[in-house]
Amino acid sequence: MGRLLGKIVVITGSASGIGEACAQRCCDEGAQVVIADINKTKGRSVALKLGALFVHLDVTKKKEWEQAQEKILKELGQWDVLINSAGIIGFSDSFGPQDVLNVSLDDWRYIQAVNVEGTMLGCQQAIKAMVKKAQEENITPTGSIINLSSRSGVVGIPMAAAYAASKAAIRNHSKSVALYCASQGWKIRCNTLMPAFILSPMWDPILGAGKQREETLKHLISEVPLKEAGHPDDVAWASVYLASDEARYITGAELDIDGGILAGSTVPPKKAEKYAD
Repeated sequence: MGRLLGKIVVITGSASGIGEACAQRCCDEGAQVVIADINKTKGRSVALKLGALFVHLDVTKKKEWEQAQEKILKELGQWDVLINSAGIIGFSDSFGPQDVLNVSLDDWRYIQAVNVEGTMLGCQQAIKAMVKKAQEENITPTGSIINLSSRSGVVGIPMAAAYAASKAAIRNHSKSVALYCASQGWKIRCNTLMPAFILSPMWDPILGAGKQREETLKHLISEVPLKEAGHPDDVAWASVYLASDEARYITGAELDIDGGILAGSTVPPKKAEKYAD
């Protein structure tokens, strides 16, 4: 307990799923958390439960990011950590096909806007807030930015092309942010988390319901080397570590949280047949 004591942690998409789990664990570790979400009802409910500050935020809107930064600094005085958790796959009923051939330009652009532009704008506002506070105190800017990419940002996902492209972009941008901050002499770190099969509400449209859900879950779990699905807390604890001073020397890094999927295959090669002389 207390690994994040005294830190102000802003988490996007924290009204549910992985973002909510990150908020809970950061609170448990002593942080003052800001729930930043487009869903006012759920966001305020989570904030009330955790004793956190709620900020309404559409991550695609630069003006709302600026207003959020202003409110955070006015009410809490500083901004130490940003966890960019807000994101969409594009499998809800409001979207059309997401495969390579049929994804629409409108769907493609909206998914990039939420996942990539939302992450970029968040990085900008967090860095500006961290630098502003440091300049006021005449100290070196410090902070931690944690961006959520995905296993889908490493391998091709033919039926979710826009999502996969967006998560690959997040990986690369995180490295650019890390190197830029380091080049300025700032101790503002930026790292990426790479979840794979994490059971959160985002998976519901994929899993379906009833027997279909059971069969889909069984199939997906069979492809995970550890033979189990991940949980939001698995990502949340990793975010606590990267947000804490324990990770002071880690920047530009990627942490896979995937049960071993990206490590390769657990299927053993077949033994070579013995040939008679």
